[in-house]
Amino acid sequence: MDKIEKFTRSDLNFFINQNIQVDLPNFVLSLVCAAILSFLVQLFYVRYSTTLSNRKEFSKNFVILGVTTCIVIMIVKSSLALSLGLVGALSIVRFRAAIKEPEELVYLFLIIAIGLGCGANQLIITVTGIFFSLVIIMFYSGYLKSSKKNLDEKINAGIIIEGNISDIQINNLVSEIKKISKELKFISMSRSNESTTINVDLKPKKFENLTLLSGKIKKRFPNSKVILAYNDDLSL
Repeated sequence: MDKIEKFTRSDLNFFINQNIQVDLPNFVLSLVCAAILSFLVQLFYVRYSTTLSNRKEFSKNFVILGVTTCIVIMIVKSSLALSLGLVGALSIVRFRAAIKEPEELVYLFLIIAIGLGCGANQLIITVTGIFFSLVIIMFYSGYLKSSKKNLDEKINAGIIIEGNISDIQINNLVSEIKKISKELKFISMSRSNESTTINVDLKPKKFENLTLLSGKIKKRFPNSKVILAYNDDLSL
């Protein structure tokens, strides 16, 4: 019994007092590799992503996330005590990000994979896997364009009407927009005593219908303003 107790105490002291041995050149190399790969993924996300959110704003933390993950893995991989401490810390601190579309989650997993691979010193496997993923993204994006699945032009329509119009008038206006649209995505609406603003993204059936819709709105609400903008970054 004494031997078991002695062994348990010594084993526990070993894990608690275990020193972390990190080779500095390999550590720096892993950080540089993680930063470069994360930056490449950021460029591909801004270029090829079809999400509707602000891509540059969402992806500006990709490099920091990749490097941070790499640092954490480099530190905890050589210490069981730190690994257990990390699990406890993550159970208390919850990182919540507003993920609007599944594609955003895919790119975040790519960044985390970069941090894990570089932190574990699996640089060749990580670089090969990430480049393979980026090549797939590039070719798949080209396939969508060639098959004309992503070539429909998207329009952002901003409608500003003076005064606080009724709910029925708003619903009728949205119904008119739906009639001329193949796809419609509601973005925002603000109402005050001075004005009512409606912002939507749509794919028109015919671009001539946009002119007709603008004329109808101006006729129904003389003091209104209709702003139509083509944006290649939009995707419904």
